[in-house]
Amino acid sequence: MPELIAPTTRLHSAWLEARDEWGPGLHEDGFGLGPSDDVDSPDGFRAWVALLADASGREAVRSGRGCTYRWIVEDDRVHGGIALRHGPNEHVPHFGHIGYGIRPSSRRRGLATWALGRILAEARPLGLRRVLIVCEVDNLHSARTIEHHGGVLEGVRETEHGPVRRYWITV
Repeated sequence: MPELIAPTTRLHSAWLEARDEWGPGLHEDGFGLGPSDDVDSPDGFRAWVALLADASGREAVRSGRGCTYRWIVEDDRVHGGIALRHGPNEHVPHFGHIGYGIRPSSRRRGLATWALGRILAEARPLGLRRVLIVCEVDNLHSARTIEHHGGVLEGVRETEHGPVRRYWITV
């Protein structure tokens, strides 16, 4: 049975395995990985996990600018990640309140649908009544996942990364 867990250094090698399956780049949405993050070394990974924990911490939640990061894990295998951005910050208009990604070998198992349902339950206690979720215009699997949870298409918008669908979900 999968579970959503807070990022942990205990799963460093499992996380690297998931990242390596995706290949190089920052396309693992939901992990909060930045271009300068050192995740290969134990010390760098520990520092990165600490940054993610700070973003989910009490002060970040109180300010409305935090982000809750969760990994989708089953039997110590990292299947993907999901992130819930708490409030109006510079990332929400472009990337939405929620971003997620499932590693290629774990797709088509319903993990994204399951994880999205779980993270939506965490949105209301943060004061969010509606959340924005975006996906690439040709990512029909993600569009169906969002629509399964009541996502209403606002429209398609051109971004620097190509066209995206913009959905709103009432929580």
